Amino acid sequence: MSDWPLLSLVTFLPLVGVAFILFIRGEPEVVAQNSRAVALWTALVTFLLSLLIWVNFDPAQPGFQLVEKSPWLAGLGINYYMGVDGISLWFVILSTLLTLVCIVDSWYSVTYRVKEYMIAFLLMDTLMVGVFCALDVVLFYVFFEGILIPMYLIIGVWGGPRRIYAAFKFFLYTLAGSVLFLVALIVMYIQTGTTEIPELMRAEFDPALQWWLWLALFASFAVKIPMWPFHTWLPDAHVEAPTAGSVLLAGILLKLGGYGFVRFSLPMLPDASLAFAPLVFALSVVAVIYTSLVALAQTDMKKLIAYSSVAHMGIVTIGLFSPNAPAITGGIAQMISHGFVSAALFMVVGVVYDRIHSRDIEAYGGLAERMPVYATVFMLMMLASVGLPGTSGFVGEILVIVGAFQVNAWVAALAATGMILGAAYMLYLYRRVIFGPLLKDSLKSIRDMRANEILAFAPLVVLVLFMGVYPQFFLEPITASVGEVLARLEPAAAQLAMR
Repeated sequence: MSDWPLLSLVTFLPLVGVAFILFIRGEPEVVAQNSRAVALWTALVTFLLSLLIWVNFDPAQPGFQLVEKSPWLAGLGINYYMGVDGISLWFVILSTLLTLVCIVDSWYSVTYRVKEYMIAFLLMDTLMVGVFCALDVVLFYVFFEGILIPMYLIIGVWGGPRRIYAAFKFFLYTLAGSVLFLVALIVMYIQTGTTEIPELMRAEFDPALQWWLWLALFASFAVKIPMWPFHTWLPDAHVEAPTAGSVLLAGILLKLGGYGFVRFSLPMLPDASLAFAPLVFALSVVAVIYTSLVALAQTDMKKLIAYSSVAHMGIVTIGLFSPNAPAITGGIAQMISHGFVSAALFMVVGVVYDRIHSRDIEAYGGLAERMPVYATVFMLMMLASVGLPGTSGFVGEILVIVGAFQVNAWVAALAATGMILGAAYMLYLYRRVIFGPLLKDSLKSIRDMRANEILAFAPLVVLVLFMGVYPQFFLEPITASVGEVLARLEPAAAQLAMR
């Protein structure tokens, strides 16, 4: 099966589902039900095909595998070029899994424009997978920017009362940074004559030029993660987005910035990456501490989890810019874990919001009495967010702290405060929502999770526990690819130490 164009199949199969949904006709209820069914089966088959990528992947090889290459824009020497390594492998599978989870979770909660809603999520599936498979910068940029369109529609059409404001803010923030990203890619093409990512990763750019290219890339990736102080679009987007929109936003879109740092900034611009590492550390430490304190002050459950995401991504950027194997591997592992945990936490909020239409923490209390299954799932994801040993959240955080300590003990110590503050705001949230007497009349008849909600949570629960108990399964493919990134950073680190 290694001769199959697996990456193209996984990337573009959702578009087949889109085509089927476009031709569905009939009564509104029939159209909605058939659209859900087509989207579900398309997402399921796409996810199963993405598992075949893992089956055919050799974790001992550091380079790109399952490579597909053919002429695309021949006049410019630009090819359709796809491949995966140990870093992108898990993000491809995470993208297909979360799309499937979103469709299952939205089965009953989305009741209007269902046809268009399912089309938007299948389009997102194609674009997300394409980003992580693209090995040509032009192809990467098409997927990278294309994601903005369906997410803008998901927030703007199916979002909350301030959805238009949140959608515009999301779109403008992320597009502004991406313009500089495009300029940097054009300069790289002029300097090297190639747009192929593997070739650019081996290119030697002048150190002075690296600074300007790095800042241009940083403008885009820092907004996407988002790093402090470029994070202000995120709480608004999360609060107004529908539950499934928040799942993809937190689970995948926030990873695009971190993935960009690993794929572009670190290997292509090693001198500038190490020179600007103190700046990244400073912004990341502020993000970890400041946004954790802001999360502690929130009264809206979605906003609290949104600010916690900024804090967790601060841990990621500290890991990625600490030039050693434990830290970079930990940063990537933390992104994968955050994809599981943050997706589940936003779904946790969506479960109760669908029932009483409130995200206010004060509107709840004593849910353990009426919703024991919900309380159990919420507890597991809360503990994983805190970084409890035995959950996926612990793996990335401990590796980042150990690796960062080798670079700067103060940065590691300040990053570790995020675990303490994380425990404070997550335990605060859980206690107020789940424990205590069941006093509010609106909660006395509330139902526990439906079958489709349990089905949506099940793979995330399994993966959070499996990664916590057996992290080597996830870390082994990453390790070889991280070694290639370090091979590019080590000469620059040696020169920096001699100055």
